[in-house]
Amino acid sequence: MSGSETEAATGGWQPDPTGRHQLRYWNGTAWTDDVSNGGVTSRDPLTGGPPAAVAYSPVAQPGARGPIGKPSSAGTTIVLTIVTLGIWGFVWVYRQHRDMKAYNGQGVGGGLGLVIAIFGGFVTSFLVSNIITPFVLASEIQQLYERDGQKSPIQTSAGAWALIPFGIGTLIFYLKVQPAINDFWVARGATPA
Repeated sequence: MSGSETEAATGGWQPDPTGRHQLRYWNGTAWTDDVSNGGVTSRDPLTGGPPAAVAYSPVAQPGARGPIGKPSSAGTTIVLTIVTLGIWGFVWVYRQHRDMKAYNGQGVGGGLGLVIAIFGGFVTSFLVSNIITPFVLASEIQQLYERDGQKSPIQTSAGAWALIPFGIGTLIFYLKVQPAINDFWVARGATPA
Protein backbone atom coordinates (compact mmCIF):
# COMPACT_ATOMS: atom_id res chain seq x y z
CA MET A 1 0.00 0.00 0.00
CA SER A 2 1.23 3.48 -0.82
CA GLY A 3 1.41 6.22 1.80
CA SER A 4 -1.81 7.79 0.50
CA GLU A 5 -3.66 4.46 0.59
CA THR A 6 -2.40 3.79 4.12
CA GLU A 7 -3.55 7.23 5.24
CA ALA A 8 -6.94 6.66 3.62
CA ALA A 9 -7.34 3.37 5.46
CA THR A 10 -6.27 4.80 8.83
CA GLY A 11 -7.64 8.29 8.48
CA GLY A 12 -6.17 11.74 8.30
CA TRP A 13 -6.69 15.28 7.05
CA GLN A 14 -7.62 15.35 3.37
CA PRO A 15 -8.95 17.99 0.94
CA ASP A 16 -12.59 18.70 1.84
CA PRO A 17 -14.76 16.88 -0.71
CA THR A 18 -17.52 19.48 -0.29
CA GLY A 19 -15.19 22.30 -1.27
CA ARG A 20 -16.41 24.40 1.68
CA HIS A 21 -13.10 24.07 3.59
CA GLN A 22 -9.43 23.40 2.86
CA LEU A 23 -9.35 20.11 4.78
CA ARG A 24 -11.82 17.67 6.33
CA TYR A 25 -10.90 14.73 8.56
CA TRP A 26 -11.31 11.25 7.08
CA ASN A 27 -11.48 8.67 9.92
CA GLY A 28 -10.62 5.75 7.65
CA THR A 29 -14.21 4.87 6.78
CA ALA A 30 -16.15 8.15 6.68
CA TRP A 31 -15.79 11.92 6.65
CA THR A 32 -16.16 13.60 10.06
CA ASP A 33 -17.48 17.06 10.95
CA ASP A 34 -13.91 18.23 11.77
CA VAL A 35 -12.61 20.78 9.24
CA SER A 36 -9.53 22.98 8.90
CA ASN A 37 -8.95 26.29 7.11
CA GLY A 38 -5.52 27.86 7.18
CA GLY A 39 -4.55 25.66 10.09
CA VAL A 40 -7.57 26.67 12.21
CA THR A 41 -9.80 23.72 13.03
CA SER A 42 -13.55 23.83 13.61
CA ARG A 43 -16.61 21.68 13.05
CA ASP A 44 -18.99 21.77 10.10
CA PRO A 45 -21.57 18.99 9.78
CA LEU A 46 -21.32 17.03 6.60
CA THR A 47 -25.01 16.99 5.72
CA GLY A 48 -26.24 14.81 2.92
CA GLY A 49 -22.75 13.50 2.16
CA PRO A 50 -20.32 14.93 -0.36
CA PRO A 51 -21.65 16.30 -3.64
CA ALA A 52 -22.21 13.55 -6.18
CA ALA A 53 -19.60 15.00 -8.53
CA VAL A 54 -16.87 14.77 -5.87
CA ALA A 55 -15.81 11.31 -4.78
CA TYR A 56 -13.20 10.66 -2.12
CA SER A 57 -9.80 9.83 -3.52
CA PRO A 58 -6.78 9.26 -1.28
CA VAL A 59 -4.52 10.69 -3.99
CA ALA A 60 -4.39 14.48 -4.04
CA GLN A 61 -5.79 16.04 -7.18
CA PRO A 62 -3.98 18.94 -8.91
CA GLY A 63 -4.32 22.04 -6.73
CA ALA A 64 -5.47 19.95 -3.76
CA ARG A 65 -3.45 19.27 -0.63
CA GLY A 66 -1.77 15.91 -0.11
CA PRO A 67 -0.68 14.09 3.02
CA ILE A 68 0.44 16.12 6.01
CA GLY A 69 4.13 15.86 6.90
CA LYS A 70 5.51 14.44 10.12
CA PRO A 71 7.04 16.82 12.68
CA SER A 72 10.60 16.06 13.84
CA SER A 73 12.05 16.39 17.32
CA ALA A 74 14.78 19.04 17.24
CA GLY A 75 16.81 17.39 19.99
CA THR A 76 16.63 13.92 18.47
CA THR A 77 17.61 15.22 15.04
CA ILE A 78 20.61 17.13 16.43
CA VAL A 79 21.83 14.13 18.44
CA LEU A 80 21.38 11.71 15.53
CA THR A 81 23.18 14.08 13.17
CA ILE A 82 26.15 14.34 15.56
CA VAL A 83 26.26 10.59 16.31
CA THR A 84 26.11 9.66 12.60
CA LEU A 85 28.72 12.30 11.70
CA GLY A 86 26.22 14.26 9.64
CA ILE A 87 24.53 11.42 7.76
CA TRP A 88 21.24 11.87 9.61
CA GLY A 89 21.24 15.50 8.47
CA PHE A 90 20.92 14.25 4.89
CA VAL A 91 18.01 12.01 5.92
CA TRP A 92 16.35 15.01 7.59
CA VAL A 93 16.80 17.18 4.47
CA TYR A 94 15.34 14.41 2.28
CA ARG A 95 12.29 14.03 4.55
CA GLN A 96 11.54 17.74 4.74
CA HIS A 97 11.66 18.22 0.97
CA ARG A 98 9.68 15.00 0.39
CA ASP A 99 6.92 15.99 2.85
CA MET A 100 6.53 19.50 1.40
CA LYS A 101 6.37 18.20 -2.19
CA ALA A 102 3.85 15.51 -1.20
CA TYR A 103 1.68 18.10 0.57
CA ASN A 104 1.39 20.70 -2.16
CA GLY A 105 2.99 19.21 -5.27
CA GLN A 106 5.51 22.06 -5.38
CA GLY A 107 9.22 22.20 -4.66
CA VAL A 108 12.28 20.11 -5.38
CA GLY A 109 11.14 16.94 -3.61
CA GLY A 110 13.16 14.54 -1.49
CA GLY A 111 15.49 13.11 -4.13
CA LEU A 112 16.57 16.40 -5.69
CA GLY A 113 16.74 18.03 -2.24
CA LEU A 114 19.14 15.28 -1.15
CA VAL A 115 21.26 15.69 -4.30
CA ILE A 116 21.48 19.44 -3.64
CA ALA A 117 22.49 18.77 -0.02
CA ILE A 118 25.16 16.24 -0.96
CA PHE A 119 26.53 18.28 -3.88
CA GLY A 120 26.50 21.50 -1.86
CA GLY A 121 28.20 19.73 1.03
CA PHE A 122 31.09 18.53 -1.13
CA VAL A 123 31.49 21.82 -2.99
CA THR A 124 31.62 24.01 0.11
CA SER A 125 34.31 23.69 2.74
CA PHE A 126 33.83 22.04 6.10
CA LEU A 127 34.31 25.40 7.82
CA VAL A 128 31.29 26.86 6.08
CA SER A 129 28.38 24.45 6.08
CA ASN A 130 26.38 23.64 2.98
CA ILE A 131 25.24 27.07 1.77
CA ILE A 132 22.81 25.92 -0.91
CA THR A 133 20.41 23.71 1.04
CA PRO A 134 19.48 26.26 3.75
CA PHE A 135 18.34 28.81 1.14
CA VAL A 136 16.38 26.22 -0.87
CA LEU A 137 14.74 24.78 2.27
CA ALA A 138 13.91 28.20 3.72
CA SER A 139 12.39 29.24 0.39
CA GLU A 140 10.21 26.11 0.26
CA ILE A 141 9.02 26.62 3.84
CA GLN A 142 8.13 30.23 3.06
CA GLN A 143 6.19 29.14 -0.03
CA LEU A 144 4.49 26.34 1.93
CA TYR A 145 2.98 28.89 4.32
CA GLU A 146 2.18 31.46 1.64
CA ARG A 147 0.39 28.95 -0.61
CA ASP A 148 -1.92 28.26 2.30
CA GLY A 149 -2.53 32.01 2.75
CA GLN A 150 -0.41 32.45 5.86
CA LYS A 151 2.55 34.65 6.73
CA SER A 152 5.67 32.51 6.97
CA PRO A 153 7.77 32.70 10.14
CA ILE A 154 10.79 31.82 7.94
CA GLN A 155 11.99 33.83 4.96
CA THR A 156 14.42 32.66 2.26
CA SER A 157 17.03 34.97 3.77
CA ALA A 158 17.12 32.74 6.88
CA GLY A 159 19.49 30.55 4.87
CA ALA A 160 22.18 33.18 5.55
CA TRP A 161 22.62 31.70 9.02
CA ALA A 162 24.52 28.84 7.36
CA LEU A 163 27.30 31.28 6.45
CA ILE A 164 28.48 31.38 10.06
CA PRO A 165 31.44 28.94 10.14
CA PHE A 166 32.16 25.75 12.08
CA GLY A 167 28.57 24.46 11.91
CA ILE A 168 27.33 27.08 14.37
CA GLY A 169 25.29 28.79 11.66
CA THR A 170 23.79 25.50 10.52
CA LEU A 171 22.69 24.77 14.09
CA ILE A 172 21.11 28.23 14.44
CA PHE A 173 19.39 27.81 11.06
CA TYR A 174 18.04 24.40 12.06
CA LEU A 175 16.73 25.68 15.42
CA LYS A 176 14.85 28.45 13.60
CA VAL A 177 13.52 26.25 10.80
CA GLN A 178 12.41 23.10 12.62
CA PRO A 179 9.79 24.86 14.79
CA ALA A 180 8.34 26.54 11.68
CA ILE A 181 8.02 23.18 9.92
CA ASN A 182 6.56 21.48 12.99
CA ASP A 183 4.05 24.29 13.58
CA PHE A 184 2.86 24.05 9.97
CA TRP A 185 2.22 20.29 10.16
CA VAL A 186 0.69 20.35 13.66
CA ALA A 187 -1.73 23.13 12.62
CA ARG A 188 -2.96 20.78 9.91
CA GLY A 189 -3.55 17.84 12.20
CA ALA A 190 -0.16 16.13 12.60
CA THR A 191 0.82 14.73 15.99
CA PRO A 192 3.44 16.98 17.66
CA ALA A 193 6.98 15.59 17.81
